[in-house]
Amino acid sequence: MKSLGTFGTFGGCYASELLIPVLEDIEHAYLEAKKDPAFDAELKTLLADFAGRPTPLTHAKNLSRAWGCTVLLKREDLLHGGAHKTNNVLGQGLLASRMGRKELIAETGAGQHGTAVAMVGALFGIPTKIFMGAKDIARQASNVERMRLFGAEVISVESGSKSLKDAINEAMRYWVAHTKETYYMFGTVAGPHPFPTMVADFQRVIGDEAREQTLRAFGALPHTVCACVGGGSNAIGIFKAFLGDSAVRLLGIEPAGEGLHTAKHGAALCKGTIGCLHGAKSYCLQDKDGQILEAHSISAGLDYPSVGPEHSSLKESGQATYSAVTDDEAVAAFELLAKTEGILPALESAHAIAGAKKSASTLKPNDLLLINISGRGDKDLDHVRAYQSAHPSRR
Repeated sequence: MKSLGTFGTFGGCYASELLIPVLEDIEHAYLEAKKDPAFDAELKTLLADFAGRPTPLTHAKNLSRAWGCTVLLKREDLLHGGAHKTNNVLGQGLLASRMGRKELIAETGAGQHGTAVAMVGALFGIPTKIFMGAKDIARQASNVERMRLFGAEVISVESGSKSLKDAINEAMRYWVAHTKETYYMFGTVAGPHPFPTMVADFQRVIGDEAREQTLRAFGALPHTVCACVGGGSNAIGIFKAFLGDSAVRLLGIEPAGEGLHTAKHGAALCKGTIGCLHGAKSYCLQDKDGQILEAHSISAGLDYPSVGPEHSSLKESGQATYSAVTDDEAVAAFELLAKTEGILPALESAHAIAGAKKSASTLKPNDLLLINISGRGDKDLDHVRAYQSAHPSRR
């Protein structure tokens, strides 16, 4: 490969030798596409006319009064498909079409990436298979129905924890057996090179827009930029535009699940150690022998025992700070944004709201606190209500 796709000591391409040629083909095709003005023009047209970019920057005035700072929301929940995932799949869909691939496959946890891939499969007329853990199928039924309406085949994964990690495992097994005709549309900034770099490039539009919108509306950059982190694509997408601004604090919020001191938690950056999962070196939840542990979060999209390697590098360099919030705190934030601003966030985004609330206590009224609302919460309503019914004392 032309590049090892490393971020400091993290990243790389620790993949089956059967996949190396196809990964090299994807890297070559992507590097060629980046140089092609026609590819760039077509992607920009799709982002505007199909996806609905630019997404708005909303001044959350009620939260601002309550928290004592200026709260801004980057509204990826208003993107077609309901989440930031659409940015990445349009880029990769164009690439797959350019490469002449006859089938799309993808993994999904919360179902937003699977929905986005199914949409793009319909848009480009390419048959699509979505691998999804059985546990996630049960808690994200509305997104499963949307995928099927778009014509995708949803494959239930019954192995392991029946969640995102296992869906990726099964998708990769299928890919190894069908490399010539199939394009694997990886959904986050994890996995083997070139996926972490490529997905980050396609998601950077979030941060580029938010930076320009903040400067235009307020004449200043944010004090803090906050986003949830599972695999980490929405966070990298918004962080990228501010990495050169030393005065801007970048804050990633991971899932603590039932709490960082219990067995049921996520938070690979906060509680994990350096290891390798799905083809990349990064922080992972693992035991002393390097065996990957099961992650837990109320949010299906954050239920992943590792994190994108660029986040690991940002943690090590101190360019970004990471903390975690519990399931209870995320559910409370889900209700808070709905009741104060009339915006229903995805449970993933609710983690960012909860983390931002804690950070706000250190800010002044004119300090800008920018939060990425990575997706909308319609998909999570039944799951939140079931959680509240099971834990009435926590309401």
